Amino acid sequence: MPVVYDPDGAARTLATTVDTADSLLQQTRGLMFRRSLPDDYALAFQFERAKTRDIHMLFVFVPLDVLWVEDGVVQRVETLRPWRGFARGRADLILELPAGAADGVEPGERLVLEGDSRRN
Repeated sequence: MPVVYDPDGAARTLATTVDTADSLLQQTRGLMFRRSLPDDYALAFQFERAKTRDIHMLFVFVPLDVLWVEDGVVQRVETLRPWRGFARGRADLILELPAGAADGVEPGERLVLEGDSRRN
């Protein structure tokens, strides 16, 4: 289930290994306590509807790029620091990636989580 970023028809894969945080426990834990992440990794938080959602970095030991996506369009991109980061944005899909993986991704651009049953 890769994450594909497609600005102006020039598709680029941001992550090939994607885990989904399906349960409330998985969503609450997120990437807490992880000491490292593979370069091609993402954690996806999928929601039925878009609303304002928060991301915190307590007990997260690595910097992350976080993307808030609504209806396949990137709404916000933020690099968050370990332990201190906090950000909020509107989304029905949030992606957490290793810091630097989302370089060049801008709000307003299209992003697809392939295999997302809500979008097929």
